[in-house]
Amino acid sequence: MIDATTICALATAPGGALGIIRISGPQSPEILSRIFTKDLSTAQPNTIHYGHIVAYDDVSQHQQILDEVLVSVFRAPHSYTGEDSAEISCHGSRYILNKVIELLIQNGCRMAQPGEFTQRAFLNGKMDLSQAEAVADLIASGNKVTHQIAMSQLRGNVSSELSRLREQLLKLTSLLELELDFSDHEDLEFADRSELLNIANKINNRITSLAHSFETGQALKNGIPVALAGKTNVGKSTLLNKLLRDDRAIVSSVHGTTRDTIEDTIDLNGITFRFIDTAGIRQTTDEVEQIGINRTYAAIEKARIVLWIIDAEPATEDIQEMLERCKDKSLIIIRNKIDILSTSETSSISDPRLKDIPTVEISAKQGTNIDKLEQAIFKAAYIPELSEQDIIVSSARQYQSLVSAHENLSRVLSGLESGLSGDLISEDLKLVLDDLADITGQGRILTNEVLGNIFTHFCVGK
Repeated sequence: MIDATTICALATAPGGALGIIRISGPQSPEILSRIFTKDLSTAQPNTIHYGHIVAYDDVSQHQQILDEVLVSVFRAPHSYTGEDSAEISCHGSRYILNKVIELLIQNGCRMAQPGEFTQRAFLNGKMDLSQAEAVADLIASGNKVTHQIAMSQLRGNVSSELSRLREQLLKLTSLLELELDFSDHEDLEFADRSELLNIANKINNRITSLAHSFETGQALKNGIPVALAGKTNVGKSTLLNKLLRDDRAIVSSVHGTTRDTIEDTIDLNGITFRFIDTAGIRQTTDEVEQIGINRTYAAIEKARIVLWIIDAEPATEDIQEMLERCKDKSLIIIRNKIDILSTSETSSISDPRLKDIPTVEISAKQGTNIDKLEQAIFKAAYIPELSEQDIIVSSARQYQSLVSAHENLSRVLSGLESGLSGDLISEDLKLVLDDLADITGQGRILTNEVLGNIFTHFCVGK
């Protein structure tokens, strides 16, 4: 499955002062030597060479200098891809970069496909699939925590954890197979089924814990969804603008101004929160406004945190509806417009059902207590303190494999509890091992389709 061609691609975004072109493959030094003023075929690994990229004039065939560059040379297996490779640091001119790539292709390279450098790194054993996916997450990381999660996975923390689980599963499998091999020898003692059940339960608990981390991983990766909900004209759009420090939403005293959801993100303490302004909830005969209200309910359903914005004592029916819609979410009550409401209007909410729900009094218009609200939002997200060793699953592919592993291991547990034959239990154990192997790609034969699904979303040059 390893392609022996030499590939090239621009590895930096266009428009900067400098641009880097990557080359990887067995012919990298030879191809570069054809367009560089120095022979790199015998260049030492991990060295940088100053010189010029040269081209030949189409008419006179005289050699012309295209650019003054630095070339970094890497030798297999000590490179990102595990192959002979190089990086050309050019000036950032679009013409220069395109011309250098054109010269490389004319001399034997081909353009790299999205993610092909990282795919080659995987195929050459430089990293496993979970680490390869972490490369894309690292590039896309937009805050401190997502960077930390990606770095943890890139260092191999997921791989190490799965390796430990596989060792325990292999031990379980070997004990069952030993029981089968010597089942006719009544004088031999084997592991107690209760001991095997205990081992299987511990493995299952860890797999379940990893699978459950996916919800947190997705929220951190995409931004924790926060819905701003409430009746019309309570100040939802004004609050969104204040939180975003930008006039993102239209603010008007006319009821029903917001007809659709408006989304944007901010970072709070290194965590990205995705705020969703929604249409005001009220009875209406306006068909378009009703569509917006339906989208409000959909936004509440998808949100992890709901900011219920009020400017007076909420009606009993409103309380019941909001509690029902937010029963599995973090709910924060926001008493807005404290700058114009009387003391009696901003007194504690009397309904006992709301006594344990955090309440923040603000003036969205004047910005009063917005800092307190941000603290309450961050606290409501329940983000655990993460160390470098913590594992948070953020890949849907890995999550699906963990769910499958849990299902297969559940059958193992049922089999052990019911005294099922060891050979039948072993079959399910092998399926669990296969599920965990799918996450790292180690010990599995992967099709081009599987690899394509993983690497095609990468940017070209990575």
